[in-house]
Amino acid sequence: MNDMEKLKNEYKQIPIPKELDQVVNKALSQKLRKKGPGLKWVSGIAAAAIIFISAVNVSPSFANAMANVPGMVKIVNLVNFTIDEERFHADVKVPEITNLENEELQATLNEKYLKENQQLYDQFMKDMEELKAKDGGNIGIDSDYQVLVDNDKLLTIKRTVVHTAATANEVVQFDTIDKKNQVLLTLPSLFKDDQYVNVISENIKEQMLAQMKADPNKIYWVKGAGLEMMDDEDFKSIAKDQSFYINNNGKLMISFDEYEVAPGYMGAVSFEIPTEVINAQLVSHEYIK
Repeated sequence: MNDMEKLKNEYKQIPIPKELDQVVNKALSQKLRKKGPGLKWVSGIAAAAIIFISAVNVSPSFANAMANVPGMVKIVNLVNFTIDEERFHADVKVPEITNLENEELQATLNEKYLKENQQLYDQFMKDMEELKAKDGGNIGIDSDYQVLVDNDKLLTIKRTVVHTAATANEVVQFDTIDKKNQVLLTLPSLFKDDQYVNVISENIKEQMLAQMKADPNKIYWVKGAGLEMMDDEDFKSIAKDQSFYINNNGKLMISFDEYEVAPGYMGAVSFEIPTEVINAQLVSHEYIK
């Protein structure tokens, strides 16, 4: 395993707090019980939350003052872990969510963000010391976040980690929060059963082949592309919990990390899934239009 694969595997093996699934399921069940039989989901009634993003480290006094402003959900930069040396670079930004009504969900997400980034930084420091002892090699890590979607219904936080060794490798994750119902959305929660996995996978394969036909500069590792590949190298299926978000047009976007389904020069790639393709599998059109 080369250095890049090692770094990628280390990132993907960072444990997510086990309480997260429990928080999501608990919040969903609470909201479902409150709906009552025959009632539709309420839309357009809740006041729009204001999202405040700070690009610099926030002082405790400032953060505490802002936390007291009612109705304001914010994403602030909790802390930065940084290293800037000739052969080693680290810039790890840790986001923090404040003012969610669901304090349990907020605490669990913030714990996850801090723990993930702390472990990324700790692993980087360990790798850096090993390389210094060998007197060779350059490595870098950049971890950042942005508010990708912020509308009257959803808040999506995009988190990106770029590992740099001989080459760069980008890993992208999304957290989508229903601002009205104060729950974290998961891909399985949008669908009636597991059939969505095959339906979405087949549509993505079609999109891959169509894109390659239209643009010879695009390459995806998919059967039918005319590429020489081992059987285990071609894209077969998304994961049940594949990285996703819902864009401002209400369309489902499925995301893949760099090198996951295409060569590195393609970067991290996303596919918009036509709603008519997944209509039969959707639980409702509350989020996807």
